Amino acid sequence: MEEIRIPTKIYSGTDSLNWLTKISSKKVFLVCDSFLPDTPAFNTIVGKINSSNQVSIFSDVKPDPPLENIMEGVKQFNDFKPQIIVGIGGGSAIDTGKAIRFFGEKVNHCEIEEFVAIPTTSGTGSEVTNTSVVSDTKNHNKFPIMEDYLIPDVALLDPKLVMTAPKNVTAYSGLDVLTHSLESLVAQDANTITDALAEKGIDIIFKNLVDCYKDGNDEETRKVVHEASCAAGIAFNNAGLGITHSLAHQLGANFHIPHGLACAMLLPLVVEYNAKNCEPAMHKYAEAARKAGLASTGLSDRIAVQRIIAKIKQLMIQMNCPRTLRAFGIDTEDAKSKTDIVVADAKKDGTFPGNPVVPSDEDLKEIYQRVIK
Repeated sequence: MEEIRIPTKIYSGTDSLNWLTKISSKKVFLVCDSFLPDTPAFNTIVGKINSSNQVSIFSDVKPDPPLENIMEGVKQFNDFKPQIIVGIGGGSAIDTGKAIRFFGEKVNHCEIEEFVAIPTTSGTGSEVTNTSVVSDTKNHNKFPIMEDYLIPDVALLDPKLVMTAPKNVTAYSGLDVLTHSLESLVAQDANTITDALAEKGIDIIFKNLVDCYKDGNDEETRKVVHEASCAAGIAFNNAGLGITHSLAHQLGANFHIPHGLACAMLLPLVVEYNAKNCEPAMHKYAEAARKAGLASTGLSDRIAVQRIIAKIKQLMIQMNCPRTLRAFGIDTEDAKSKTDIVVADAKKDGTFPGNPVVPSDEDLKEIYQRVIK
């Protein structure tokens, strides 16, 4: 029996923030990126929360949220005892809010009434997922907290909040959407509904991401990509992910590669590997290529998959993304020396079991070695 869960109420559009006006006489805990306070976007959001509410702000959010940083937020949670948490920002901010909730509720033996997510990047899909990825900086690894109750109750998708994102954030986060779509498409728990969401995400990113990168002020294109990010989040939250993510988490933990970029570096290699070793995966990739207009119905599955791989590389070139660790500035010998650690930790990652093929250690090593240079 398959279970498909979409518990989040999703509001999309330039008027979506008006939902916040419904909050009344509550303790509202805002968790946001460190650069957001006092910006026009943040002031707009806070301005929607009326004066009957008490508001406390935790803005000390760091990329790839470190555990010690999260515990600082938990202290503030303990003191304030909020009824509603609003996570505002990129994936790190929303993940931080989820993790603060996770630990704060356990410490205080309480449950908040509502978690609201307001993404300011089109990438992680964290506004509709059950996962918060936390960094253990002492041991140089990442671990996911995965609990269904952490799925936000409400997601507010305002495309205006994404327009100010720097070009590299637009590129990396958009490539993360593509990775979520392609991985969930062939993941172990994929089904007809997740396939539909994943295929649409692939189509939208291939056709619109570069336009967003070139002209961030195109509201309609931003809205479409923002919704694709959310759709891909729903897809992978139900279907699972795979070894692109399990390896990408290690690139982030060991070399501080931005997550979306790490995924994009690995994605062509993993698509090639999965297609070569799993015929159903090859066929699903090929069908997605055809639906996105990359391949005609007359082309073989193998050539259609090659078109997807070539398109991913083309996107990275068009958006000036380094495609290897060496191109990003990582010392190749240092990267090679960490091969065994990367492989071992990738196999422990929560996304690893979702891959359509169970890779050997040698398979993982080969993929990792190829992304080094």
